Amino acid sequence: MAGPYLQNQFLIAMPSLSDPNFSQTVTLVCEHSARGALGIILNRPLNMALGEVFDQLDLHCENKPLCDKRVLRGGPVQGERGFVLHDRGGAWDSTLQISPQLHVTTSRDILVALARGDGPDLALMALGYAGWEAGQLEDEIRANSWLNVPADESIIFDTPFEQRWQAAAKLLGVDLGRLSPSAGHA
Repeated sequence: MAGPYLQNQFLIAMPSLSDPNFSQTVTLVCEHSARGALGIILNRPLNMALGEVFDQLDLHCENKPLCDKRVLRGGPVQGERGFVLHDRGGAWDSTLQISPQLHVTTSRDILVALARGDGPDLALMALGYAGWEAGQLEDEIRANSWLNVPADESIIFDTPFEQRWQAAAKLLGVDLGRLSPSAGHA
């Protein structure tokens, strides 16, 4: 690991990770401490567009490309809870700084701003999150379930969903197609 905690790192599921919630995923670690970790899966789009979220909240948005953006399934925990990953800027009611350039906001005011056209330049929405209890993520890494690498904003905001898992692994110089699906320990 790149230090004691993995905030602002990608977790890249190893080919041997068979849990259907995490198989072939790349997850951004938003928060990690001695109490546990919280992450957002970045490559599981839902059959839902951001415009549908705006409609559910009675927010009017005329920006068709924004309304057409797919919403992600951020993880198996609290699937109804919304998270907006975005670049810096704005003063929202409930924001966690992941890095100087990357934030996650859970308050409605960011969605209001996005619909109005004065939200962050780069943003994506996820419903639900991935959570780990104290020590659980570290145990999973020791069991060869995950690779980790510093997060790259271009993968979060520019890379197509279906390419994110491989693109994140390539940051480490790893071709996931060449890895064995069974894990081992030396």
